Amino acid sequence: MTASTSTRTGVTEPDRRLPALGGFAPGALRIELRRVLRNRRTLAFTLIMPGVFFLIFGLPQGGQSLDNGRPVTAYVMISLAVYAAMVATTSVGGAVATERALGWSRQLRLTPLRPAAYVATKLITAMSLGLLAVVVEFLVGAVAGVRVPAYVWLLSGLAAWIGSLVFAAFGLFIGYLAPAENVMQIIGPVLAVLAMFGGLFVPVEVLPDVLQQVATFTPVYGMGVLARAPLTGDGVSMAAVVNLVVWALVFGVGAARLFRRDTARV
Repeated sequence: MTASTSTRTGVTEPDRRLPALGGFAPGALRIELRRVLRNRRTLAFTLIMPGVFFLIFGLPQGGQSLDNGRPVTAYVMISLAVYAAMVATTSVGGAVATERALGWSRQLRLTPLRPAAYVATKLITAMSLGLLAVVVEFLVGAVAGVRVPAYVWLLSGLAAWIGSLVFAAFGLFIGYLAPAENVMQIIGPVLAVLAMFGGLFVPVEVLPDVLQQVATFTPVYGMGVLARAPLTGDGVSMAAVVNLVVWALVFGVGAARLFRRDTARV
């Protein structure tokens, strides 16, 4: 309900003060989360398919070990957790294309909701689904018999989840760039190619030398290296950190510019 004030003439005027936090509201966030969790197609691609991939491609390698003695199945599980998180966050961000097509951006401009609050709601929703995707993938791996030290579960899971923020920004970038009918046609193939270059489906080392060099500049590469580092014992790669930061800035700034351009037209 809109607050109001009375003037000396007795005429009641609406209270035009801006809402706290630019209009960001937990209630709106809950509605957004509920809407995402009711989308069966999204849940199938982000929660079910990566787990199925692990059962198909990871379990047959159950008797193999890495150089440090850790199971190869854990390597596959972490890689697919990264994939699940990036697909989850990208899909939520990319959904803004549908909202744009339905005129939702135009409606929001008629409310006190600030652009930053709207974007924050989208990012929190995307990261929530990304966290769920990582947890589900790890649960599948644990039930299937993957055994690694507790710190590997924790650090690899955090790296996969936090790194997926890059793809939440990527999803918003694509959502504001492409028409709604083309978004998933773009996102699907792009994520598949990036996952290959990031070593999520096959180790980067098996790619030709030229592709290995190209892979180091892709956004999934840094995410995958950091997520697998606790398992492989390679330590934190500053090159991988820089990779993630640079791509987060590229997609974040790009999404912000496209958002301003989009809302300026309504």
